[in-house]
Amino acid sequence: MAKAIDAMEFPAKKNKIKTSAGEKIFTVFNYAFFTLLCLLMLYPFWHVLMQSLSSMEEALKGGVFLYPKGFNLDTYVSVFKNPQIYSGFGTTIFATVVGSVLGTLVTAMTAYPLSKTRLRGGKIIMVLVLFTMIFNAGMIPNYLLIRNLGLYDNRWALVLPMLVSAYNCIIMKSFFLSIPESLEESARIDGANDMRIFFSIILPLSKATIATILLFNAVMYWNDYFSTVLYIQATDKWSLQAVLRNMLTNTQQAMQAAGVNVRAQSNTNAVTIKAASIVVATVPILVVYPFVQKYFVKGVMIGGVKG
Repeated sequence: MAKAIDAMEFPAKKNKIKTSAGEKIFTVFNYAFFTLLCLLMLYPFWHVLMQSLSSMEEALKGGVFLYPKGFNLDTYVSVFKNPQIYSGFGTTIFATVVGSVLGTLVTAMTAYPLSKTRLRGGKIIMVLVLFTMIFNAGMIPNYLLIRNLGLYDNRWALVLPMLVSAYNCIIMKSFFLSIPESLEESARIDGANDMRIFFSIILPLSKATIATILLFNAVMYWNDYFSTVLYIQATDKWSLQAVLRNMLTNTQQAMQAAGVNVRAQSNTNAVTIKAASIVVATVPILVVYPFVQKYFVKGVMIGGVKG
């Protein structure tokens, strides 16, 4: 009896799983390898950031920038004196917000019916969607199409051509296939039609996948500059990435055309201007990413369960 009481009061400790020396070495190697890989990926951006905060003389010397050498903010003052930066931000924010929201909605509305076996010709449509991943019309036909639609030199030309991606459509379709049909059947018994089911049941259940597609679209629209090169002529309608490309290609002339004389600035030059412009164009999307990161892996994994 006493032994039983002792056993109740002092339960036997669970045997801990012992790790071998090889497993410990492998774990240490993994941590070291991925830490080094992370530093290699972060350093280029850190280098540009520190260079943009350095003085003109130190920036011209080059080398490794682990910290700002001759700290100054004159470069950022010069960059924000360029009115094209503000117009570029406006165009890019418009294209990113409108394109991401509309693109995600249209992608979901395309993928949902394709996930239903009762859709007539659904397999043929899916083959056509997959066909666009391999073949496309090309640059000149796309340009002629945009021009004939009256979208040339219009900000909507930065949104509509990239509205739906076949890859995103496949991810959404795979997720919709994982939703039980019983949910939709019970809603139909209650009198709900397809549109009511889609907006009231399917979309609320798809938050993780929607956030993933939204992030894909936002990054794509934010980084796009080639559409501006093809379809936009007026410089006040250029996207931020196109403005940045122009400044990186020919900094002196680009800043002077915007009314900013780099040579007249006491502590700036082309090198620091380029570095500051890269930081200004990159930081906004980096700030947004952490808010949707938790949905990213979950959404991709859920969307890849069924094919």
